[in-house]
Parts: sequence; structure tokens; C-alpha cells
Amino acid sequence: MENLRQDLVRNHLLATMKPGDFARLQPDLVRVRTHLDQTLIVPNEPVLRAYFPETGYASVVAGTDRSRIEVGVIGPEGLIGATPVLLGSDRTPHRTFVQVPGEMLAVDTARLGAAVEVSFSLRTCLLRFVQTHLIQIGQTAYGHAMLPLQIRLARWILMSHDRVGGDEMPVTHAFLAQTLGSQRSGATLSVQALEARRLITARRGRITVRDRKALEALAASSYGLPEDEYHRLIPQGPDPERGAGI
Repeated sequence: MENLRQDLVRNHLLATMKPGDFARLQPDLVRVRTHLDQTLIVPNEPVLRAYFPETGYASVVAGTDRSRIEVGVIGPEGLIGATPVLLGSDRTPHRTFVQVPGEMLAVDTARLGAAVEVSFSLRTCLLRFVQTHLIQIGQTAYGHAMLPLQIRLARWILMSHDRVGGDEMPVTHAFLAQTLGSQRSGATLSVQALEARRLITARRGRITVRDRKALEALAASSYGLPEDEYHRLIPQGPDPERGAGI
């Protein structure tokens, strides 16, 4: 993509990777605008494009169209489609679709794979993100199996809040039920409980965060492990001494 400057991109991986690695990817990046429910990764079909979200985020879901559950989310902190490219596969059994529309920088997986083959630092950068995402998936599985619904909801709201760039997020109770692995009535009651505690405000198709600190206290140890790992592994700002990428 012509005239795409690293210091102006809104995806954290692209913004903080080595300048030489960004330069390898830059000509092949294409900015695309996504729409709600757009499928980015089709299960069990070759992944032809990877996406660096700049705004909005996507949900990774397991299961079938009739019975599915969210296992992960990826927003401006990461890369959609990274795992098959980096692990020598070309597909995944999980669907990834847009939950909050926005802009993403897309790249053909063939071009991304070629860049990774010649740059150890680029491969390391992207694999570190994959590690944090796998930890997120593990925490999600733990939550579905072990934690009360209100705690799972608090964690999900915090993860969404991290990625939407504001206090308001679009979401329906039907999607929350799918996300949390519950009946719709259970999701509705949990939303009402958090609203009664003045942690959130819920309107049709919208949730607004009112008290993030209280949400973090409610979520407790269910939230924070993948986030801490991300901050440990991924640079949190451009480093003028980080080199050109090799």
C-alpha cells in the first residue's frame, strides 16, 4: 500500500515491529472496511488473506452454525489468520467473523508467509502474538467450564472495552448468549445484574461501560493473564534502537 507510514498505522503489531519488517509488508497491505458479521476466515478452507485490524474487532468461534461459542477475540492488538501461516498449515476449523466493524489492513497469506520465511524477527513478532492469543483461548475455556455467568460477562465486557476505542460497544443479548455459552435468558439476567450494580448501562443493541475498575474487581483473575502476557512479549511503543529486522 503506497504511502502507508508505520508511525500512523493503528494496529499495534504493525506499529511496533522492526522498521525493516514493516517495510517488507507495506507494499502488500490493503486497507479494507469490514461490516457486521462479515466472515473473514471460513472453517476448513484455505486462508487466503490475513488481517491486521486497526479499528473494531473480530470473534473466533468454535462449533457449528446451529451451536457455536466464542473462543477468542482479535482487535487492533493483533493479526487475524496468523496461526495457519506461522504453523505451516493453510486452514483452521474455527470461523472468524466481524463483531465490531472497522478498518483492517489485509495481506495475502502467500505474501505474508514469504516475508516470514526471510525474517526471523518478523516470525518472532507474530509468534509472540499467537502465544498470547492461545493463552486467551485457554482462559476462555477455563471460564466456560468453571466460572459463574456474571464473571464471564464482566471479562467479556473488559476484553471488548480494550478493543473498541470507547466506552460503548454494540452487542445483542442473543450474541452474548452465544459468546458466554448460556441461554439468552441467562445472558439477559446477567446484563441486568451488572446494570443494577451500576457497572454498565444497557440499551437495545448497546452496552456502555460505567465503572471499569469495578468490572475488573468482579472479573478478578479471569481477566488479565493474556493481557499481561501480551504486555510482556509485545513492545508497547516504537523503539528507535530496535534495528531494521533480519
